[in-house]
Amino acid sequence: MKLNKILLTASLLFSGLCANAQETVTEYVFQPHWYGQAQIGLQETLGEGAFGKLLAPNAQLAAGYKFNPYIGARLAVNAWQSKGVLNFEGVHKYKWNYVAPTVDAVVDLTNLIGGYNPNRLVEVNLLAGIGLNIGFHNKEANALNNQLSADLKAPGVIPDLPGAVQTGVPADYNVLGNIWSGSKARFLGQIGFDVNFNVTEQLQVGLEVMANSLSDNYNSKIGSNADWYFNALVGVKYAFGPKYETRTRTIEVPAPEPVIVEKVVEKIVEVPVEVEKPVVKEEVTMRRDIFFTISNTTVAKSEQPKVQQIADFLKENPESKVVITGYADKGTGTMAINLRLSKQRAQTVANELMNKYGIPSSRIEVKSMGESEYQPYPDPVQNRVAICIAK
Repeated sequence: MKLNKILLTASLLFSGLCANAQETVTEYVFQPHWYGQAQIGLQETLGEGAFGKLLAPNAQLAAGYKFNPYIGARLAVNAWQSKGVLNFEGVHKYKWNYVAPTVDAVVDLTNLIGGYNPNRLVEVNLLAGIGLNIGFHNKEANALNNQLSADLKAPGVIPDLPGAVQTGVPADYNVLGNIWSGSKARFLGQIGFDVNFNVTEQLQVGLEVMANSLSDNYNSKIGSNADWYFNALVGVKYAFGPKYETRTRTIEVPAPEPVIVEKVVEKIVEVPVEVEKPVVKEEVTMRRDIFFTISNTTVAKSEQPKVQQIADFLKENPESKVVITGYADKGTGTMAINLRLSKQRAQTVANELMNKYGIPSSRIEVKSMGESEYQPYPDPVQNRVAICIAK
């Protein structure tokens, strides 16, 4: 009996060692690249009117470079029209033109939070930059200022204004207070975000919203705060050259641990009266490692047979249970992201066993190891795994 047991165990272990398989893993490797943008939209300049009352047309052209999956920079030229309003002896609106070149830092929030994945539908970026706003064609504001100021300086007018006298107002007084003419350049600071949707690997369509702050005299009026305007733009973004390359690696995947049936024979001491039959105890163990791609929690089609094997084992052994432990590659993503990924990977396998194969939840235990120091495999790619041990 002992000889048979040794031979059975040795043969199973030998077959398991010989069954080591190779698995092909596809990875996406980011490629630095240039891109261009063309956008059109609306601008709202803050003034004395209610928000939305000073809308003006707006357009922007930009060229940028993405250095890595998380950080990029761009040079943008925003231009067209701004509007102002003066509430003085009626409501008076006026407009002028401008061009504003800026240099912006671009932070890819989607990749920063969720890890690099070029196949996502949506990309969200944080934008912040500085530049110049060059205003020109301020003729309407000057004409309005000249007319209203001339009316105040007419003989017999006694306005309640600082510096005014009963015979009129100072000769250099102007109603708008910060009137300017010709062209005028001002320092500009801006911050905002954009949301882009992938149409093809190279082409995106998206929405950008930016808040811009300038010196007080932008709208020709005196105020207690800096002047602001907001841009809302829609447009297209095109990447020149490849954004990523696909790399295929072949890795050694340890064969699943063989199902070993170990029979322990406990023989009862014989007595003269009767001989008891041997009591046989059986312990059966199965392990399957289900691998995932980077930042992914969906069981791939190639890994589905392993889930079915676990389900079949549990059905054939009604007293057995399975422990599913999720892992993540600690070299990719943050600790919080990896903890979430590892938990979702283990839970995904558990859900398949319950929903697809009808295994009760009472027979399934889910654990998450995140990016703990213990990594089951030396290759980081292999540590994107959920290890299932049933016994």
